[in-house]
Amino acid sequence: MAFKKADISALSNRDLIIPYFAPYLAYVGIASVFQKILPIEINYVLRLIVVPGLLVWAWKWYLPLTGPKSLAGSFFYGVGFGLVGLVLWCVLYAPFTEPNTTAWSTSGFYLRLISASLVVPVFEEIVMRGYVFRFVLQWDQIVRNRFIKNRSRKKKISTYLLKILDESNISIVRPGAWSVPAVLISSVIFAAGHTVPEWPAALAYGILISILWIIRKDLFSCIIAHATTNLTLALYVYFTGHWELW
Repeated sequence: MAFKKADISALSNRDLIIPYFAPYLAYVGIASVFQKILPIEINYVLRLIVVPGLLVWAWKWYLPLTGPKSLAGSFFYGVGFGLVGLVLWCVLYAPFTEPNTTAWSTSGFYLRLISASLVVPVFEEIVMRGYVFRFVLQWDQIVRNRFIKNRSRKKKISTYLLKILDESNISIVRPGAWSVPAVLISSVIFAAGHTVPEWPAALAYGILISILWIIRKDLFSCIIAHATTNLTLALYVYFTGHWELW
């Protein structure tokens, strides 16, 4: 399917909030609001209908997923980083879980597998590494530039945030650009979207995928890595019975 891209260069970061965050918020909202109302299978079916629909609607506002390097290289890097992410996740998450041998129903498992492998990696990487990471990078750059010029940070943080929100655009961030605050803050925000026991693993995973962004300079590799981790984690818990990790 061909998606007509919009000219986002004239838009501000504020204008891009809804397209970038709508799929993420819809997924979280459906999962939370209907958790105790609908059977898990219906819950996932609803997510698999609504979220891809929002992604299709918003696609014209997204930055290209590809970068200056080859797709094949990014694919293999993504798979490799995804497998490293699997190990990282299991090692850092396992100490905060309790053994649970209660398996998901077959239909529930496959619906979650499809969601986690094909849908979640797309919208999470688009919003986290596509928007949040670049937004924080722009904020960090303007703060550092003002500090260098004025040797002062007298302006409130909120002033700089509003400036980046209303007067800048994430499309001007060059592929692979980064700063330590961008890596750390975006990873903390990524972790905040997970349950508390998952925070150490999610924080480390956010840093890992940020490193992949820096190396490959594209979102495609990040999505492949995220999909690889989620797919292999699902297969791992299914065949080993460690359902507490999922």
